[in-house]
Amino acid sequence: MRTDHERRRRAMIADLRQQGITDERVLAAMAAVPRHRFVPAHRARQAYGRRPLPIACGQTISAPFIVAATAEALGLRGTERVLEVGAGSGYAAAVLSRLAREVITIEYHPSLAAGARAALGATGHDVEVRHGDGRRGAPDRAPFDAIAVAAMAEGEVPPALVEQLTDDGVLVGPVGHGRHGDLVRVRRDGRTETLMAVSFVPLL
Repeated sequence: MRTDHERRRRAMIADLRQQGITDERVLAAMAAVPRHRFVPAHRARQAYGRRPLPIACGQTISAPFIVAATAEALGLRGTERVLEVGAGSGYAAAVLSRLAREVITIEYHPSLAAGARAALGATGHDVEVRHGDGRRGAPDRAPFDAIAVAAMAEGEVPPALVEQLTDDGVLVGPVGHGRHGDLVRVRRDGRTETLMAVSFVPLL
């Protein structure tokens, strides 16, 4: 018998398809990760809805569509080393870890980093969680085949992140002012595509 969470997760996947997500690997990863384990307990019943949800330190867990769209835009095939900037609750890192060979995630808030590390470990996801300034990336582990940024960069993507891409690597993240801007895909050579309008918490 399926649990309520499993039924909600299946409904979430159907909704993601309706919203235009077509990468079957991304959908399978989203279907496999128990999103309700990455939100506050009192929010568990809301975990599979369309909206972002508040977590600690004034941050949010992105809406499922944004997580899926970012992963899809990265075009992962399973062999990549991926950097995520803005671990938050650890949910997106869990999804990425099912799509890539290796994932490192950085979180500015130490308590969130600790919580993400615990949630990822409890759900069986092998992800390296670091506490620090995500704008600096992880130069000791560069280059990265893909970088996912989960907070709004002010005006432009931090150059240090672009420099940590492989020659054919790709970065996907939001750029704008305040909480509003566009989700963009950036190549190491500076080529940039605008994917959609988005709202995110600021990159710290």
